[in-house]
Amino acid sequence: MVVDQSPRLDRVFHALAHPARRAIIRQLSGGERNLSELASPLRMTFPAATKHVRVLERADLVRRRVVGRQHLCRLRAAPLRDATLWTEQFRRNWEARFRALDELLDEMKSEEQPRSRRR
Repeated sequence: MVVDQSPRLDRVFHALAHPARRAIIRQLSGGERNLSELASPLRMTFPAATKHVRVLERADLVRRRVVGRQHLCRLRAAPLRDATLWTEQFRRNWEARFRALDELLDEMKSEEQPRSRRR
């Protein structure tokens, strides 16, 4: 179970909170990209893309290496797994509640049917 008060988890959710950073992650899911490739579809400058990549690096979602003048980035999926595990506990809880509600509604319908036939 992932702890609610995890600074690492906080950094991951902070990083995922911005649409540009989510777009960068989507791009990196297809493999390593250089910073210019990441910035281009987002219509942002190299410095702006660099700032977003730094946030992703702090969350340990992205690794960057410099080769000559190129900044190559690749995705690290482990922190995403932690975020998924954290949200999964809520999904399971709500699914159980919805199943219980469905059962109650089915029970109420079956009790209602004999009454409506008497009329």
